[in-house]
Amino acid sequence: MEMLSRLPGYNWCGVYRLEGDALILDEYVGTQTDHTRIKVGVGVCGTAVDEDRNQVVEDVRQLDNYLACSLQTRSEIVVLIRMGDAVLGQIDVDGHEVGGFDRTDEEFLEQVSVVLSELWE
Repeated sequence: MEMLSRLPGYNWCGVYRLEGDALILDEYVGTQTDHTRIKVGVGVCGTAVDEDRNQVVEDVRQLDNYLACSLQTRSEIVVLIRMGDAVLGQIDVDGHEVGGFDRTDEEFLEQVSVVLSELWE
């Protein structure tokens, strides 16, 4: 997460692990958050697991189901970490700019998620 946080626009970077019906915050770099445990289906992170797909949110202020880690956050990307069909967790990145993430970021983070899944214990 330290390396990801050095990328332009990657203002908060974290990994959540899936345990039952909740996502548990593991390693992260950025502003401290109260969202250390997120139920599946809640917020962008929980929606990613519930819908079994990555989430790229251009402007978080347009969401009714958003859990804010920081008042500065404007965009968010969540990429699932998988082992086969099983979801192990996710990479969550927040940005301070509207439209901060696109398909290029998603493809990059998918590659990172493969590396993380191979290291998962």
